[in-house]
Amino acid sequence: MDLVKSIAVFLGTVIGVGIFSLPFVAMKAGFFVAVIYLLIMALVSYKIHDFYAEIALSTEGKHRLPGYAEKYLGRNWKIFSFIVIAVSFVCALLAYLIVGGQFLFNALSPYLGGSSIIYFFIFFISGAFLIFREIKAISKMELALLVIILLILILILIAALPHINNLNLLTFDNNYLFFPYGAIVFSLWGASIIPELKEMALRRNKQKARNILKKTIFWGIIISSLAYLIFIFSVLGVSGNITSDEAISGLKGFLGLGIVQIGFILGFLCCFTSYITIGLTLKKSLQYDFNVSGFFSWTVTAFAPLFFYFLGAREFIKIIGFAGTVTIGLEALLIILIYRVLLKAKISMSGKIISYILAAMFGLGILLEIFYFLL
Repeated sequence: MDLVKSIAVFLGTVIGVGIFSLPFVAMKAGFFVAVIYLLIMALVSYKIHDFYAEIALSTEGKHRLPGYAEKYLGRNWKIFSFIVIAVSFVCALLAYLIVGGQFLFNALSPYLGGSSIIYFFIFFISGAFLIFREIKAISKMELALLVIILLILILILIAALPHINNLNLLTFDNNYLFFPYGAIVFSLWGASIIPELKEMALRRNKQKARNILKKTIFWGIIISSLAYLIFIFSVLGVSGNITSDEAISGLKGFLGLGIVQIGFILGFLCCFTSYITIGLTLKKSLQYDFNVSGFFSWTVTAFAPLFFYFLGAREFIKIIGFAGTVTIGLEALLIILIYRVLLKAKISMSGKIISYILAAMFGLGILLEIFYFLL
């Protein structure tokens, strides 16, 4: 049961707002382009998460990435890594707020009325409260929410099958060949929860902690990848070139209001669970790695994304694209570097080659994103 709960918490972090960007980016680049990205990045994501698990399991004490960076790379790296993950987490939290609040509005406003900003703040206040209460308040919810999310995905697939148009899956546009990369990296990323899972596993069973954590990553990546593939196929196959940027709205004319409302509920649940776990990780990073008080770390975590929202950062595809390509890319490079320093002479030649390939891939992704941004 410990493994099941661990997988549920991991998936609660991974399956979030990123899933709703995938049909749109697949529509732009082509279904099979997105599938190839998904398969490759699932393997890459598994390997980076496995590196991070090894770092966490091999290091005594409670740390997050900045703490590991200081221990193995030095004080300056701690500051740099905190800036990287803080920007990454704030981007993620902002995306969850934007889309999660909109999903909640779409799901409930037909029955309860009210403006979108009211539901935005309901999402914000509820999430901030559970982040304040920490993992004990949400760990029991994760398994039930995961089951609901997977059941809704299956329901959407069943409803979509009679409406699938194979031609919608055969498009290709080389102008958008790089477009899916950031969104898919973002959608498969759950490294932030690895130290939390380590602490949960150690509390339960110190002897089996390594086994639990490794299996959690393996099955978590497989389940999330399959869920994404089903969702892309269901949505893009139905809505084709009118696929909306958050996937669900574009289904209205095909599947009916009932299924679409269920889709909005799915969206809210995915965003809400990830919002809590990512927010909790940022809060604890401030606490553990910088000795900041619990209340102040919660205040920063809760209100930083709200600040940028009111500054006008509200396009979630651009936000997660930047986060997936640049900030998560830098986070991955840091994990690879720490892993190399941790193992030193113990790392095999094949391990060195793999780490070089992964570092080159993420580095290239960052450079291409900067290049496209400057254009």
